Amino acid sequence: MAFLSKLPLVLFLSSLFLHAATAELVCENLPNNVCAFSISSSGKRCLLETSVASDHGKVEYQCKTSEVLVNGMTEYIETDKCVEACGVDRKTVGISSDALLDAKSTTKLCSPDCYQMCPNIVDLYSNLAAGEGGNLPVLCEKQRANPHRSMSELLGSGLAPGPVSGSPSAHPHGRSMSELLGFGVAPAPGPDPVSGSSS
Repeated sequence: MAFLSKLPLVLFLSSLFLHAATAELVCENLPNNVCAFSISSSGKRCLLETSVASDHGKVEYQCKTSEVLVNGMTEYIETDKCVEACGVDRKTVGISSDALLDAKSTTKLCSPDCYQMCPNIVDLYSNLAAGEGGNLPVLCEKQRANPHRSMSELLGSGLAPGPVSGSPSAHPHGRSMSELLGFGVAPAPGPDPVSGSSS
């Protein structure tokens, strides 16, 4: 008899557990502080976007579902440990390959703590590099072999974020991102840091 009196409570608690087990991760329902680097139940990346409120002109942040599909991962919120290890920022707006051009960001991204332990972030930046015609494993290998030279060559080449295509006009300095990141074409040496003359 005691069991029958507790049956409604047991059924209610069971329904809560069932609801929690079938709940979907929807980017638009995530708080802004965990949005970036998360993956929805549909396997699409979440991204932080900004908008200006029409009533008071203040910039507001919203978590949105992107069209970027992740293979083999769903319902994932990146850990604080990986965010720190990879040197990424949860306040990142949109999805951009700009971090690949920053020496400190690339060093953290290529570090064993990130590259070997944080497949979600590595997958994102690998795909961003590939979208630019580059190759993240090659960039990381160059960075590990000679961290100062490979990044100084990349950054000293005048390479700036922007359109990448086959046309020379898209590359004002004559080099595409693919040449710099993945196909072994090294930019001309920059000025000697001591004398200021070219080496």
